[in-house]
Amino acid sequence: MAIAAFISYLSLEKKYSPHTVKAYEKDLNDFSDYCKKEYDLEDIENVTYPLIRNWIVSLVDHKISNRSVNRKVTSLKSYFKFLMKTGSVQANPLATHKALKTAKKIEIPFSETEMTELLNELPFENSFEGIRDRLIIELFYATGIRRSELINLKTHNLNLSGHTLKVLGKRNKERILPLLGSMLQLFDEYLVLRQKLPKIQDSEVLFLTSKGNKIYATLVYRIINGYFSKVSSKVKKSPHILRHTFATHMLNKGADLNSVKELLGHSSLASTQVYTHNSIAELKKVHAKAHPRNRK
Repeated sequence: MAIAAFISYLSLEKKYSPHTVKAYEKDLNDFSDYCKKEYDLEDIENVTYPLIRNWIVSLVDHKISNRSVNRKVTSLKSYFKFLMKTGSVQANPLATHKALKTAKKIEIPFSETEMTELLNELPFENSFEGIRDRLIIELFYATGIRRSELINLKTHNLNLSGHTLKVLGKRNKERILPLLGSMLQLFDEYLVLRQKLPKIQDSEVLFLTSKGNKIYATLVYRIINGYFSKVSSKVKKSPHILRHTFATHMLNKGADLNSVKELLGHSSLASTQVYTHNSIAELKKVHAKAHPRNRK
C-alpha cells in the first residue's frame, strides 16, 4: 500500500521522529476513511482537488481549527509529492492549494526579572528532585534545548571538563552546546544524587525520575509550569516558552541571528526569525532612549 511505503520513507529516509511519522500516518488514514465513507473510493491516489476541498470543508464544519486543518493538508500534500517522486501519479492535486488563514500565535517569553527571581530567590529543595528540577530549568534557559532533546540526553553526551553538551536534534542532527561554568557544580551535585538512587532502570539516561526511570514529557512540563507559576502570571508556562525565552534574551543582548540559529538547532533562519519580534521591541526602547534626536 502506498501509504505504508510513504510512512517507511518518512521514518527511514527522511529520519522524521516517531511522533511526527505517527501524525502523518493518522492524517492520511483519516482522509482515506473519509474517501471510503463519502465516495466509496478505495484508492486515494486518484482523488481530485474538488474532493479534497469537500474534505477540508467537512473538517471546518466539525470545528477543527484552521491550524489543524492546514497540518492535515500538509500531510496530504507531502504524500502526493512522494507519489510523484515514485512515479505513481503525474500531478499533485494540491499544487495550487492555499492554506487557510490562521491567527498568529503570540508566545510571550519570561522576562529577565522573572528568570532572576526564579533562579536567585526561589528556594529549591536540597534533594534529588529539587536539584534535578533546578538543573533542568537552568539547562533550558542556558542552551535553548528542546524538551524532547533533554529527555533523550545520555550521560555520555555530557562533557563537564570541556563545558559542552552533545545534543541529538531533529532528523538525528547532532550539535554541540556550550555549558555555563555556573552549571558545572549543579551537574556534579545532580550526578552524585542520581548515583544514589535505589534502582536505575537505564544507566545511560541522564535525567531520571526519583524511581530511576527515564524522565518523560508530562513530568518535564509539570516541573516548568509548577516553578514558573510561583513567579509568573503568564498564561503559557512551558518548556517551549523557556526555549523562546533563551532565544529572545540572547538576541536582546546582541547575539547575532545565525549564532542563535545554530544553538537552537534550526535548519533555516526562517525558523529562528520568529523570535526576533521581542528583540526588535527591545531595540526600539534602546533606540528611543539613546538617540539624540528623540524628544520626550
